[in-house]
Amino acid sequence: MTAASADSGLAPVPAHVPPHLVFDFDVYNAAGPDQDFHLAIHRLHRPDVPEVFWTPRQGGHWVLTRGEEIHKVFADVEHFSSHALTVPKSTAPPVPLKPIFLDPPEHTKYRALLNPWFSPKAVAGLEVKARELAIRLIEELKPRGRCDFVTEFAQHLPIQVFMSIVNVPASDREKLLEWADGMVRPEKREDVHETIKHIFGYASQKILERRANPGDDLISKLTQAQVDGQPMTHEELMGMVSLVLIGGMDTVVSAISFAANFLAANPGHRRQLIERPEIIPKAVDELLRRFPVVNQGRLVVKDIELKGAPLKAGDMVVMPTTLHGLDDRCFPNPLEVDFDRPTPIHSTFGNGAHRCPGSNLGRTELKIFLQEWLPRIPDFRHDPAGKVGMSSGVNATIYRLPLVWEA
Repeated sequence: MTAASADSGLAPVPAHVPPHLVFDFDVYNAAGPDQDFHLAIHRLHRPDVPEVFWTPRQGGHWVLTRGEEIHKVFADVEHFSSHALTVPKSTAPPVPLKPIFLDPPEHTKYRALLNPWFSPKAVAGLEVKARELAIRLIEELKPRGRCDFVTEFAQHLPIQVFMSIVNVPASDREKLLEWADGMVRPEKREDVHETIKHIFGYASQKILERRANPGDDLISKLTQAQVDGQPMTHEELMGMVSLVLIGGMDTVVSAISFAANFLAANPGHRRQLIERPEIIPKAVDELLRRFPVVNQGRLVVKDIELKGAPLKAGDMVVMPTTLHGLDDRCFPNPLEVDFDRPTPIHSTFGNGAHRCPGSNLGRTELKIFLQEWLPRIPDFRHDPAGKVGMSSGVNATIYRLPLVWEA
């Protein structure tokens, strides 16, 4: 459960990169083992760090550190492409994971196949089942007086809801979790390609099964869908189903876990949500602003200057979404969690055409956690005999969160 090791070598500095804009920082290893990921990456807001800098780590790439530029670049498809989303570019999968690795207008055609499954109406239909599941999980944990929140709650609520959407058996949960973790937080860079083989193999099997015996689930509907009047090829389906599987297994687990980690240490904030449950929807957005998890990349396809930095076609740029959420130019006192803060505009789910299609579902699941956990287990705290475990990577996460309360 550790992030990818930093390269032993550093990439050479390209001729177009001014020396004063070179800053040695590994965005995938911003924090040491078990350190606070968000505070570690927030160091990039120091005045001695260029607002746009080039780092020789992870193959060499640019890093954006301010919210305004991060939010704009997410939506700028003229200068920035999604054909490469992680650094170094060599870690890209051999088969494009559609639609996330596509740019408009091609992206739009494939994204349209996913949108109905995660629309507000669709999410409302899932909410009853998700709430029943959350209550059952909490009631089972409550008399014990302790749990590892990640493995016993956060890896169950959103993942079981997601698995019902794609109709895969609960027995596959552990290996899907392992593969998703291997994609976004590999031990070694070369491990990514081996993990991709496992995911593609699993997706291929499910595609063949659903073509033979289609149901009402998302994978079945994708096998029957058409793009430009033609059914998708097996390779296209394999990339798309793999993306759905990876996307459903990681980020919401992390978001719920970071929220629980904060509340375990802040009884005053717990009390606010218990006494004023009507503010929970606003609290969801504030927690998402304060604890983003994604370090998203883009490929520069047209030269552009940002904050005096000359980005050239072929360069890679990484946008840590945490640096938007913690930008004091966008949010006063950004390290503070303020449930009365005006609803923030942040980049936690991205921006523009590639905004996360599951954002409605993720918000709903975080809301359900707050609404159902706090009335039942209001005074939980960190287990003094345990240790919180955090990890960086393409996506940051909490992989261990021991909690205790009075049973």
